[in-house]
Order: sequence, then C-alpha cells, then structure tokens
Amino acid sequence: MQQSFESTSNSHSASAERRQNQLSGLFLEPLISDFRIIFERDPAARNWLEVFFCYPGFHALCLYRFAHWLHRRGVAFFPRFISHLGRMFTGIEIHPGAKIGKGVFIDHGMGVVIGETAIVGDYTLIYQGVTLGGTGKETGKRHPTVGNNVVVGAGAKVLGNIQIGDRVRIGAGSIVLRNIPADSTVVGIPGRIVSRKQRNGLLEHGKLPDVEATVIRSLLSRIEQLEQKLERLTKDEPNS
Repeated sequence: MQQSFESTSNSHSASAERRQNQLSGLFLEPLISDFRIIFERDPAARNWLEVFFCYPGFHALCLYRFAHWLHRRGVAFFPRFISHLGRMFTGIEIHPGAKIGKGVFIDHGMGVVIGETAIVGDYTLIYQGVTLGGTGKETGKRHPTVGNNVVVGAGAKVLGNIQIGDRVRIGAGSIVLRNIPADSTVVGIPGRIVSRKQRNGLLEHGKLPDVEATVIRSLLSRIEQLEQKLERLTKDEPNS
C-alpha cells in the first residue's frame, strides 16, 4: 500500500515537473530573450522599466506566448480572445497558432499581422506595418516560414507558404511572394534579390538599391540609343 502511494506520488511530482519545464520552455525563457534583445536592437531603450511598460511589441509577445501556451493545450476561445485583446491594446495581431522563436523584437509594431501558420525564427527583427500572411483562402500551411536573424523592414508584406532563409533582409515596403535563400537582401514590388552572401545582418535602407529606378534608367538609355540610330538613318537616307 505504501509502495503504491509512493509510486503515485512520484508520478504526480514527475508530471508536475514536466508541466513546469514545458511552461518555462514555451513561455518564460523566450520572454526573457525577447526582453533582453530590445536593449541590443534599440538604442532608445534606456532602462528596464521603460521597456517593460512602454514597448507594445514586447507586450504583444507576452500576450501571444501565453495564448500560444493555451492554444497548444487545446483550450478553446481564450487564446483567440487574448490575441484580440493584444490587438486592441498594441495594434499588433498575432494568431495564437503561429510559432515564434526566442529573442524576437517587434519594433514600434503598429499594424503588424502574423498569421496562424506562420513560423518566425529566433532573433528576428520586425518593424511596424509588416504582414506575414496568406494569399487567399487556402487551408493547411498557408503563411510564410521566416528563418533566424531575419530583418523585415517597415510595411513589408511576406505572403504565402514560402521560405525565407536565415539572415535575410527585406527592405521597407517590399512584397515578397517567392522563396528567398539565406543571406540575401530583397527589395521592391514584387521583391527581388539585390545582393547575396552578406552576413552582417544589418539593413541600411539608405544604401539599398532602387531597382525600379535602375530599370527606368536602362530603358531611357536604350531609347536614347535607338533615337540616335534613327537620326543617323534619317540623315543618310537623302544621300542614297
């Protein structure tokens, strides 16, 4: 009898320890990384009190991680309700079904939308107005998978079940519809790769190439060459 009681007690304690480890791994540890990364990524972050109370991106991640924890345990209604509250108070909408790694920083954050089947890797930096969304009414995996150490510029849209490699940098206002290999920089509508194999992880918008302007300059140069050629042909015509 005593042996049976001890066995039951050990089983309960092991189960409680597993639940505690799951809570720590899915909720507490990523939140600590989310909090610390702000001081590394944002020069305006002066002290922990300011970050804790005045950073909506951190607030949204706190609510998301709790909602995601409930969502994984099959709790109905409350994960979506917590997500809705997060949207009301922060302007950031993260579906509780999304999978977000540790050390993620949502800077400013207003207008950010992260869909149900989106996956966001560790130490990703997301600016305001970003959408990680779908392209229609597909079912199953329909949102992007974003790798580690990715930077997504303000207003960028990453749409569909596509893969964004590690250390990719997506320029502000870009619309990405195709897979992007690691260590690439993407700009434009639709997004085009303008550089590869740059591992510095920085996104300097002032130094990004203007893809549309380059194409327009190329077209103007071609038109000028054709006009000159036509002018020479016109001058040679009377002599013939």
